[in-house]
Amino acid sequence: MQSNSQRKAFSMLTAIVTIVLMSTVAMFVMSLSGKLVKETTAQYQREQAVLLANSYTEYAVMAVTANDRNTTGECIETINGTVNGYRASIQIAYIGATSIIGSCADTRELGTVPEGSDTPLTIIVDAYINYDDLDNTSGAELTYHRRTVQKI
Repeated sequence: MQSNSQRKAFSMLTAIVTIVLMSTVAMFVMSLSGKLVKETTAQYQREQAVLLANSYTEYAVMAVTANDRNTTGECIETINGTVNGYRASIQIAYIGATSIIGSCADTRELGTVPEGSDTPLTIIVDAYINYDDLDNTSGAELTYHRRTVQKI
């Protein structure tokens, strides 16, 4: 028969092993939870950058269609903006006949087509969205780039 002190020693040993196992599981769960939060934050930031790039691209197309390049003499080359810490820089280049491109022929013309052809004005919109990585304390900046070719 076991003595009472041997039972207490066995109970103490079982309690210590249980505590060590439970703390190991708790550390694993906390580590996994932290990684999931970090990944969710990165996905959120990237999705915001994608949505802003889409919005600014559509805005650039609207701005080009509303601008009369022949009468105003103004060429829309860049659009810049900041939205909630996201910095947008939009570059616009033109492809088309010189008569269609108008005042943009000298600065942002990527290509021309012969005069009198039915080729419509085409623009290339490069959207760059810069944002700070919230999970990186060193101040790293991420950039999302989207290029769109649009016939006007």
